[in-house]
Amino acid sequence: MITLFAGLLASADASAEGRWVHPLCKPLATEKNGPFVELNDGSLLTVGKEGSSVSADDGATWSSPQPTHSGVKSDHVGNTGPILRTRNNAVIIVYLDFDTYKWKWDDAAGAPAGPDSCKLELWTIRSLDGGKTWVDRQRLLGEYNADFMGFIQTRSGRIVVTVEHLVSDPWRWVVCSFISDDDGKTWTRSNWIDLGGHGHHDGAVEPAVGELSDGRLLMLIRTSLDRFWEAYSDDGGRHWRTIRPSSLDASSSPGYLLRLRSGRLVLAWNRLNPEGGTCKRSPAPSPASELPISWHREELSLAFSEDDGKTWTKPIVIAREKGGQLAYPYIFERRAGELWLFTRYTWSKGKAAPPLRVRLSEEEFLKEAGKDRR
Repeated sequence: MITLFAGLLASADASAEGRWVHPLCKPLATEKNGPFVELNDGSLLTVGKEGSSVSADDGATWSSPQPTHSGVKSDHVGNTGPILRTRNNAVIIVYLDFDTYKWKWDDAAGAPAGPDSCKLELWTIRSLDGGKTWVDRQRLLGEYNADFMGFIQTRSGRIVVTVEHLVSDPWRWVVCSFISDDDGKTWTRSNWIDLGGHGHHDGAVEPAVGELSDGRLLMLIRTSLDRFWEAYSDDGGRHWRTIRPSSLDASSSPGYLLRLRSGRLVLAWNRLNPEGGTCKRSPAPSPASELPISWHREELSLAFSEDDGKTWTKPIVIAREKGGQLAYPYIFERRAGELWLFTRYTWSKGKAAPPLRVRLSEEEFLKEAGKDRR
């Protein structure tokens, strides 16, 4: 989550074992970490704190950046996929505005340190000329918001973004969606999803979203409850009325969910425990959560579903950083079945480390997973 993990990460138990990456993963020839959209001519566009840039050679080289807005820092650690190109060629950014950012938390009180001491507003802006100029800037949520993992266009053409928001009494996170039926010109908010909790990392956190084969939407929500919770929308993200624990165990870390061109769902995430082991939990209650939490982020796993998330292939560990963190994954399907995968929060020996940037084949990993199901 934006900025809030600094103290937790600094205390990581460092190891000299280095990073292991699954042999089916191939390195990517780009120094950008996403997020990306593909433009009409096949080139890639990305947005960062310097502005928007375009690459015509799969990210090997990039054009000089064009300004977006000073508050946009989509290349900030943790920030995963807030860019979308619609079928009508509008490029939309939903972003956290760092121009007005404030964070000061009172651990003893379990609350912000004072009025207006925590602020990170959620805004959106769009381009109608491939990222050259930007219009229709508007605020979606005030006060404090943080990272989000879901931003899609459904088959109907609706734009859906799933986000989190900090609320009080007690202080915790809740999530919702915003929808747009006019390529991001106007937006409508859904109902809130509130799972309770108390702490600056407790509640319903950092939701991902995907469209299912029957048109319903699936939201996967990070929690402190040892697993993702899932929510379903029957009306394109306007309301979420089925909310329940999922079958997917997870540490207190977000996952990235994507519907592939094949129709399968793919999920990258940090599981509850290391493969073949058990993770030590943090003490509780704490400023982070009411409950003891698994912060396991040494391993990043991948699984696929062919039945809209009812069952999943056997999770495969694709990378391991013993004593470090490989977290906040981002997946981009560059071509059908060719997946680019990145980590947007990467630490080793208590210090920031180079992100994981790999290319992998959907079919090769399906063969690796075999017929095993969760």
